[in-house]
Amino acid sequence: MSSESEPENLVRVGQKPTLNYVVACLTLFNSGYDEVVVKARGRSIAHAVDVVNKLKESFISNLEVRNVSIGSEEVDVGGKRLRLSTIELVIAKPSYQPTPTQTGR
Repeated sequence: MSSESEPENLVRVGQKPTLNYVVACLTLFNSGYDEVVVKARGRSIAHAVDVVNKLKESFISNLEVRNVSIGSEEVDVGGKRLRLSTIELVIAKPSYQPTPTQTGR
């Protein structure tokens, strides 16, 4: 693990059901965060993509994927050093901008 503190708007995707992570993202958005960071590594990368797609399809149709970062990370597993692929998806609800008819002009 890194020694840096993790941001409060981070959702780390693992092996739990997809809906658990979708709910975690929705909770962060409803708590006032404009952006949520979804991170995964190894076999969970496909799961993280599923989480973002489910959010877009079922809950926030205008969800924006602002950034996708990929990389790799070394971890110790059973005394062996393994290199795992990583992904970080920054997703955001677009800013609300009223149309002129909504502002009364």
